[in-house]
Amino acid sequence: MSTWVFLRGLTRECRHWGSFPETFQRDIPGATVHRIDLPGNGILYQQKKSPLNVAEMAESCRADLAARGVPPPYHLLAMSLGAMVAIDWASRHPEEISGCVLINTSLRSFSAFHQRLKPGNYVPLLRRILFRSKAEDWERTILHITSRHPARPSQTIADWVTYRQEFPVSTLNACRQLLAAARYQVPPNKPAMPILVLSSQKDGLVDPRCSQRLARHWDTAFAEHPTAGHDIPLDDGPWVSTQVKAWLQALPSLAEEIAPV
Repeated sequence: MSTWVFLRGLTRECRHWGSFPETFQRDIPGATVHRIDLPGNGILYQQKKSPLNVAEMAESCRADLAARGVPPPYHLLAMSLGAMVAIDWASRHPEEISGCVLINTSLRSFSAFHQRLKPGNYVPLLRRILFRSKAEDWERTILHITSRHPARPSQTIADWVTYRQEFPVSTLNACRQLLAAARYQVPPNKPAMPILVLSSQKDGLVDPRCSQRLARHWDTAFAEHPTAGHDIPLDDGPWVSTQVKAWLQALPSLAEEIAPV
């Protein structure tokens, strides 16, 4: 049996995982998934101001789990900014973390700014900000940047518009999250627990070399999807859970946590 904590990225919330948590729990026997919103996102859009540093985001996640009565150890599966939170958490509280799966993240120590946010996105995102675009225009742009082959694009956009309208992330909090991600300093040493880095060749938001360099520098397990976009769980959730299962089975310290079917 294993406890998994899922963390999303910049301005995204728990519901943006879509059906992936169910896919994951089906494919990883014995896994229990807890999805957590970063401060300023999702159900926390009014309650909390987004911190200007990643460490405070990690502390918010720890407090959330404690309030739910979910004890460590945890496995962390995280995307983008959420993966930075996972790295910080694992570095400062290694006794709480059994393993980390980091999806399409980037760290200032290993990659330049133009690789961490591809230049082709500057104009579309700036246009949406300056012209105060409607929710549907925003979400269509985000889907275009982060996905290559969503199963139901129209329904996905409709769902995301609903999330944005119900729990709107303020422009200030979006900027604070972006600043926290840009400022984050990678810890000097690799976290002690097993790590799997997942990347996608067709990532339209972050250069896949960011994940490649991280995996190489830390000598971690690594897998790259040939066609998915930045949001691999959206484009190919079964591939993610398959990679995670193979990684767990290859590690004696983690294989025993997969319950028999």
